[in-house]
Amino acid sequence: LFLATLTYDTLRFEYEDFPETKEPVWILGRKYSVFTEKEEILLDVTSRLWFTYRKNFPAIGGTGPTSDTGWGCMLRCGQMIFAQALVCRHLGRDWRWIKGKRQMDNYFNVLNAFIDKKDSYYSIHQIAQMGVGEGKSIGQWYGPNTVAQVLKKLATFDTWSSLAVHIAMDNTVVMEEIRRLCQSNVPCAGAAARPALDSDVLYNGCPEDVGLRERLALWKPLVLLIPLRLGLTEINEAYIETLKHCFMMPQSLGVIGGKPNSAHYFIGYVGEELIYLDPHTTQPAVEPGDSGCLPDESFHCQHPPCRMSIAELDPSIAVGFFCNTEADFNDWCQQIKKLSLVRGALPMFELVERQPSHFSSPDVLNLTPDSSDADRLERFFDSEDEDFEILSL
Repeated sequence: LFLATLTYDTLRFEYEDFPETKEPVWILGRKYSVFTEKEEILLDVTSRLWFTYRKNFPAIGGTGPTSDTGWGCMLRCGQMIFAQALVCRHLGRDWRWIKGKRQMDNYFNVLNAFIDKKDSYYSIHQIAQMGVGEGKSIGQWYGPNTVAQVLKKLATFDTWSSLAVHIAMDNTVVMEEIRRLCQSNVPCAGAAARPALDSDVLYNGCPEDVGLRERLALWKPLVLLIPLRLGLTEINEAYIETLKHCFMMPQSLGVIGGKPNSAHYFIGYVGEELIYLDPHTTQPAVEPGDSGCLPDESFHCQHPPCRMSIAELDPSIAVGFFCNTEADFNDWCQQIKKLSLVRGALPMFELVERQPSHFSSPDVLNLTPDSSDADRLERFFDSEDEDFEILSL
């Protein structure tokens, strides 16, 4: 009876649904103890941008769906992993959201990039319509690779964030390709096509200064997404240690994947369980208030996060990392190399200095290495395709 009278908020801090364990809790590269840092863990989780199904938003494409319930879960997970990259880029990994506290403008700029309307950079409208070019009709379920390919295309219009987005195909990360991409100092196409935001006056938080801009732009912040298949119908347990290590790296953006046709955004683990944010809740679309300010509470999950056994993970996932500087990328490469020496950890992907020679000739898929024709590659990655299991190459 007493429990029934507890408010939602007090229950939240009971944290009863988290295991009392000596095992560390890892959240996107941060290590916590359940015994001494419960509130810090919750605050970290609550501060992530949480995107769920929404209803009553403007029709996609003018005449399409006004809700993504039932089909948008992987699109929402793609938004969450990308929003985490933008938070790291513009606010930093240490930034925290505190209910009722006035947030800085950059926070609202990040949030506005994902709002459910056609002109937000990474809105469900943009993702669904860009997906048509990847062979997905609006309202069709995406796999992790499709959503990664679409976000990469959308990021080219986000001149404010100026990200280099690389999707490592064929389980191989080629360092030379990434360096070339991050060091390309070419102004982004479409830069002149949109009105300048107030924040454009500041570059990386510094006053505009051409020389400074040149120096800072020598390395574009990197979002690295690696679509993987870690087994045929269930995850091969030889990969579990490596997967856990990905959440321990400071560059971690987490993992998108889930159970078959039910996507989640995984942000950490404790023991043998993954910690995730679940998009499967339908909330009304949000409109800016009278003051023009966006009510943002529904974009933060204010109860303990969900957990599931790692063994239940669908083998089709995409792992994400964010390297703000070249030093971050070099550090990430060193950690990946060390990981290959960990006993009992099977590498999930290969890290190579340059393109292996078998890539450079048009391969069995008739793809050049930099082809954006992700559609055929998709068959190798996505769990919505039934015929990926037997490859007669």
